[in-house]
Amino acid sequence: MKQRYVYLLAALLAAIGLSAFFYKWQVLGFPLTEDRETPVWTIESAVSFDSGPGTIKVQLQVPTLTPGFRMLNENSVSRGYSFSLNYGSGGREAQWAIRRADGEQTIYYRISVYEDDSVDQWDITPPFPPLPVINEPMKTAVDVLVDDVYDHSADPASFTTELLRRMNDPSPDPNVELLLSGVDSGAGFLEIMTTMLAAARIPARMVRGFHLAGRQRSAQLVPWLEVHDGDQWLYFNPVTGEQALPKRFLVWWRGNESLVNVEGGSNVAVEFAIRENHVDALAIAEKQAAKRGTIALDLSLYSLPIQTQAVYSVLLMIPIGALVMVFMRTFIGIDAFGTFMPVLIALAFRETKLFWGVILFTMLVALGLMIRFMLDRLRLLLVPRLSAVLIVVVALMLFISLMSHRLGLETGLSVALFPMVIIAMTIERMSVVWEERGAAVALREGLGSLFVAIVAYIFMGMAWLEHLIFTFPEMLLIILAIVVLAGRYTGYRLTELRRFKELSAD
Repeated sequence: MKQRYVYLLAALLAAIGLSAFFYKWQVLGFPLTEDRETPVWTIESAVSFDSGPGTIKVQLQVPTLTPGFRMLNENSVSRGYSFSLNYGSGGREAQWAIRRADGEQTIYYRISVYEDDSVDQWDITPPFPPLPVINEPMKTAVDVLVDDVYDHSADPASFTTELLRRMNDPSPDPNVELLLSGVDSGAGFLEIMTTMLAAARIPARMVRGFHLAGRQRSAQLVPWLEVHDGDQWLYFNPVTGEQALPKRFLVWWRGNESLVNVEGGSNVAVEFAIRENHVDALAIAEKQAAKRGTIALDLSLYSLPIQTQAVYSVLLMIPIGALVMVFMRTFIGIDAFGTFMPVLIALAFRETKLFWGVILFTMLVALGLMIRFMLDRLRLLLVPRLSAVLIVVVALMLFISLMSHRLGLETGLSVALFPMVIIAMTIERMSVVWEERGAAVALREGLGSLFVAIVAYIFMGMAWLEHLIFTFPEMLLIILAIVVLAGRYTGYRLTELRRFKELSAD
């Protein structure tokens, strides 16, 4: 195959793998690190009232657009009531209804949200508001103040900032004093502000929300000002005039509509409580994928049974070991027994840990090699000889386990997890090389196999890398692309630089 086809294949594999990786990471929110937790806030509203003799209908304003937050789930706790979510003039409304109820009633609505900076304001552009109908002398005060602020501003944002500055001036002018007379709440102040902005033909509305911080047994709604500049909605602090939403401010509802409306009940009260929890980021990503109905969730390894997941968490690290082997053989030039034998030895090290694994591997190979040379004098055929070596390896494993138990070294018991066939083949291969090419070559390839196994074990034992491959198995395509490109390498290996050192000196 021509060189450009190899590059094209590698680019295609890498593009597919990277595309799937970025989609699951950026869009679905799959975490890059293990045990990553995301703060989740649960806001609970309790609507209490005294029921009347007839039917009861309850309407509660609930979050619709939440810049900087994404909804995880929502539910209602209300015995005997029907529950539905609909859109009204002020946004989403939670609605409950029942034919008859007796005594004091309490209805709960809960919503869980978490931070997501990718969620932005996507509300539609509103029309210019009609000129408000204002009675004198208020109308004159509004007109004078709006005209004066208009001359000292350049756009809706600067107009709003300047207007807020004047309305909050500790020494206000007579027009401001007149407009604020009788205003005793933040909501009333914002009603005056939206009226004045409407007089300036600037769309504006009041928003109410919560500062999310830890646990709040009795959370209070905070009013804020929202102004449209022709392109997007801007948020303003009604006290300071600062243009921005506070950090972790959850918008609950917009407009001047009542928070709750109860038909057929009296003595209505609404209380809010906020609780902060930390949830596994992976669980959140899976829920979001389920909501989107994407095929990525069906292809996720987390959908497999737990026992199967444990198997694949080990198997998926073999390509990492293979990549290490390719790098060691192709670019460094380290000799080893076989192509993937060091990778399988590295898998055994995962059970015994590196220190004990190297000791046990060295002991087994050394003892097995001695016995192999003894068997060589019997001139056995290949298959019987390999079977005899395998039996000897099992016997040596048993002996080492018993001795380590006697000495109190329980780590030695894990020697039984060593791949017996691999150890037997290593002994056989090393003995053949010893006879055909000499002891120096056999020892060099044996030490090379051990070195590659140690390096592969280090990479295959990285918890973050294991999580990354298991969560994003499409990264195997990227590894495959690297291996394909490495397969066309024809340059010098690092070990060959010493070999051709004299040529470079000339």
